[in-house]
Amino acid sequence: MATRTGAFTTSELMVVAGARELREGELAFVGLGIPQVAAALAQRTHARGLVVLNEIGLADPRPVEFGVGNADPRHWYGASVMGGFVDVMGKLLHRGLVDVGFLGALEVDAYGNANATEVRREDGSIRRFGGGGGANDIASLARSTILIIRHERRKLVEKVAHLTDPGRGVRSVLTDKCVFGVDPSTRRLVVRSVHPGIGRDELRDATGFALDIPERVPTTEAPTAEELRLIREVIDPERLYTKAF
Repeated sequence: MATRTGAFTTSELMVVAGARELREGELAFVGLGIPQVAAALAQRTHARGLVVLNEIGLADPRPVEFGVGNADPRHWYGASVMGGFVDVMGKLLHRGLVDVGFLGALEVDAYGNANATEVRREDGSIRRFGGGGGANDIASLARSTILIIRHERRKLVEKVAHLTDPGRGVRSVLTDKCVFGVDPSTRRLVVRSVHPGIGRDELRDATGFALDIPERVPTTEAPTAEELRLIREVIDPERLYTKAF
């Protein structure tokens, strides 16, 4: 989905929103795709000391070209450490040293619980996927998590079909229509900002749980010219991840 909103695509807006969630000096487990582009953008703007981890054993890679999977050596370029699964999952994550995990999901519920394992088809049958890999460990043991998902009624649900990742430490949920935060009193997701051009009715219609939209909800801040330049010319010039969600 390469929808244009003004002079930028929805995917570029999501990259920028994700980058702004990442903070200087954090140790972050980052998934492939938009989370990876967002981390690279954060490192080139406000969070130059952000250190990225990959579950196969990489610490602080600085790729000049994205590949197509964790095993693609283009993702490994410039890494400070090239270890193994136990090094990052055991010695860092399980010791409580990881600040944030940036993860995708098949479903997210009203409390930020995520499903990356299986969904129920309309005919009642189950469709199973590859599973969460290390996502449960990351969501359970990182100090906070950022989730990214398409904003559809079948994906933003009242209750996930399978609980892969607990929503214990959710910091935000990024969609192609809005940014969710968490209400500290109820622990439910609440709309923190709405993307340009998205109306309240559209947001409610696309959400499978009762939605808390503040009366004066802000519009998601648009990308700056420099952020767009970095995405298009430096980080993902081939548009591998930013030409679509």
